[in-house]
Amino acid sequence: MKLTNLIEPSLEFTAQSIEGDELTLANSRFPKSDLPFYRKLGRTNLTVSCLGLGGGGHISSEDTMYAFDRGINYFFYSSDLHQYLYSSMAPALRQLCGRRSSVRDKVVLATVTYIIRTPDAVFSNLFDQFVDLGIDYIDVLFWGWIDQHNAPAFEKCINASPDIRGPNTVCQRTIERMFGVSERLKKMGAVRYIGASFHDHDLAQQYLDSSLLDVVMVRHNVAHRTAQKKVFPHLKADDPTRPGIVTFKSAGMFNALDQPPPGLPKHCWKPSVPDLYRYALSQNAVDVALAGWQTREHVDSAIEAIAQGKLTSEEINYLNLYGDLHRSRINIQDIPPDQLITR
Repeated sequence: MKLTNLIEPSLEFTAQSIEGDELTLANSRFPKSDLPFYRKLGRTNLTVSCLGLGGGGHISSEDTMYAFDRGINYFFYSSDLHQYLYSSMAPALRQLCGRRSSVRDKVVLATVTYIIRTPDAVFSNLFDQFVDLGIDYIDVLFWGWIDQHNAPAFEKCINASPDIRGPNTVCQRTIERMFGVSERLKKMGAVRYIGASFHDHDLAQQYLDSSLLDVVMVRHNVAHRTAQKKVFPHLKADDPTRPGIVTFKSAGMFNALDQPPPGLPKHCWKPSVPDLYRYALSQNAVDVALAGWQTREHVDSAIEAIAQGKLTSEEINYLNLYGDLHRSRINIQDIPPDQLITR
């Protein structure tokens, strides 16, 4: 299924404009589910697939294009950390998002910089990304890996959002001098929205109401559930003024969460990686679960899982226990048998 075929020819799908009945129509091309495949990304004017593709799995450009053809429209790219891993998807992003692309308005391109010093440092990163991908603009620029160590520098950077975000900014004029003027660049600005990827959930909570930040990205999975206490409960999913929420590391950070923890009885449910994406998307106000797929088969499995809808409360409670077993917070003997799910 190609994204360009999701709606009738008379209704032009764009990542910027789809809403209301058009959004319902786009979702109707997927099996009906209480996890709609497309949704608005918080208060931005972007419509995103609930699954996003990042290059951390070193996915090929061919399979990146396959993900787009299957309906994935949110792509996350890094050029200054793990550049080798992300480099294999770059040719596909040049094709999808480059200045000559005929489908650019159907793609949401999110990039990140981990150079958190001063706002001026963003220009060196943007220069690399604009050269590398041959693009007119970035939909969401993330300040990456925000924690207590770089919080003071991040505050300086985020306060420069009005100079970076949108058309008619210092950032746009600088990029125009470097790369030339284009109609897309004039209309969108070099950077449309500002995001931050938080490794400190207290900081994430602090910036949820900031008008300077449009998208918040947090680590979250069955074994690391701090966001369920410090981030998600402070948002109303249907609030049009809330920031967009993206989660990452659904399948684990230092250990593979689809592998059973020690002591788990053989007859108990062992969640697949797609089940772990469903866990993230079953949480309040989560818009996108970022994935580091390696192959097109991983893409297919994840999309098929979304059709199953949100997890039940029983399944979520079980996966919370499953995650606690992975972190050695509890022993299997301490879990009442009626709270285990067998499959």
